[in-house]
Amino acid sequence: MNSPRAHDPSLPPDGAPASLGAEPAPGGNPLRGREAVSVRFENVVKDFGPVQVLRGVSFELAPRRVHGLLGENGAGKSTLMKILAGYEAATAGEVRVNGEPCHFSGSREAEAAGIVLIHQEFNLAEHLSIVQNMYLGHEKRRSGARGWLLDEAAMRAEARQYLAEVGLARDPDTKVRDLIVAEKQLVEIAKALSRRARLLIMDEPTATLTPSETERLFALMAKLKADGVTIVYISHKLDEVERVTDEVIVMRDGRFVAQSATADVSRRQMANLMVGRDVLDMFPEKAPPRADARVALKVEGLVVPGWVQADGGLGFEVRAGEVLGFAGLVGAGRTEAFEAIVGLRRRTAGTIEIEGKPVTLKSPRDAMRHGLTYLSEDRKGKGLHVDLSLEDNLTLMTLERYARPLIDVKACRAALEKSVREFGIRTGDLASRARMLSGGNQQKLALAKFLHPDPRVIVLDEPTRGVDVGAKRDIYFLIHRLAAEGRAVIVISSELIELIGLCHRVAVMRAGRLMATLGMEHLTEKELIAHATGTQ
Repeated sequence: MNSPRAHDPSLPPDGAPASLGAEPAPGGNPLRGREAVSVRFENVVKDFGPVQVLRGVSFELAPRRVHGLLGENGAGKSTLMKILAGYEAATAGEVRVNGEPCHFSGSREAEAAGIVLIHQEFNLAEHLSIVQNMYLGHEKRRSGARGWLLDEAAMRAEARQYLAEVGLARDPDTKVRDLIVAEKQLVEIAKALSRRARLLIMDEPTATLTPSETERLFALMAKLKADGVTIVYISHKLDEVERVTDEVIVMRDGRFVAQSATADVSRRQMANLMVGRDVLDMFPEKAPPRADARVALKVEGLVVPGWVQADGGLGFEVRAGEVLGFAGLVGAGRTEAFEAIVGLRRRTAGTIEIEGKPVTLKSPRDAMRHGLTYLSEDRKGKGLHVDLSLEDNLTLMTLERYARPLIDVKACRAALEKSVREFGIRTGDLASRARMLSGGNQQKLALAKFLHPDPRVIVLDEPTRGVDVGAKRDIYFLIHRLAAEGRAVIVISSELIELIGLCHRVAVMRAGRLMATLGMEHLTEKELIAHATGTQ
């Protein structure tokens, strides 16, 4: 890959007016005819206290192109984009937009300039409706109403158009708290479109989307690019990066590493540049579980109102030493079934046995006491307390282990230090709060937390969502190690390659029903998709 290229002659010369407040052209697509945006980062540095996150980053984003921004968790990608989008201020260096130095005082100022960031972690008010979220702080006023009456009809009508464009068939008055995770992601994208972005930053936008939703997003990106929008696409899914970007930019440890046309670099080269070493096989070799291994978890006749159907209910079992996958489209009922199993959601029927003994699980704490833990796909909402320290998060589920009767501070700190080493959690300060970690490092902390009680059955819901290629490999080998230790592991994932590479068997759900359970000899993308979509 090449070093930062010379200034593109198609860009405006230094000192040219940026026209950041340009209004949309009247009629038609509001993006068409608006000025294209180019960006140049010049020796950008960002410090968070004693920790230097960005170390003199310099490169350019040419206009009307899709740029893939790659790097491991903690490489500085999101921080750099937050600086561009006005959420953070650089400690040193400069950001130039269309040749002009830009120092946005906040995200609203950046959005007024047409620069919009779609966050990896949702930035939505759960108690408000979709339309209220989309126009929060950007409300439309009735003409001639002296600025205090809202034009709710106009906002609702426009919201419907943007929701249709991203493929979300929901009433704009639906409360965000009533949406599933994938639908919230589509609301974030629709909200960004409503800002009439000229430079759109997408941070892991497909992490929760189904294949059909992802295809719709890619078509939308192509349309935006044709309308002159510059796009920054941050993703750990290298197959997507290879498919939808014009060029890739790699960062590592807060530094710029390389920039190249996407067509000139392979996925393996991308991965190697991200981690700074040769990435070999992603998945460990699967050893078949012992045929005489005990049944660790058995579920029969599970019914979850609205999600898992009552005609027979859901039934499955997983043995010690086995990795059982759950596949299905978003809305198939996978997550909701396991939330019901551990007491997070109401169930109306079903029996649960752990190691041959019937159990009644009314809460996740009940499940943990019986040797079952569940790591939610929503790490910020249900996995971590982001405003607590790393140590408090790690030991919260097992406080009785450290209370003698007062909390053994040294033992808690030793446990944290061990988990930081074993899980490769990158943190400059062990006393920092969980929200100070990057998304991938938050995921590693969540894994450490839910494995800390030493469970015999572990359910991992989207365990590598938003995690970089190096960390993914670490998690895959961790799952292999857990199974080799004789634990039963259940992996719920939307990534078919992940399920095929990890699992001994995969259960496929569709519309709240178990359609099939496939052994290793039948684990192919074609087979899984056929059962998930009902086309087998």
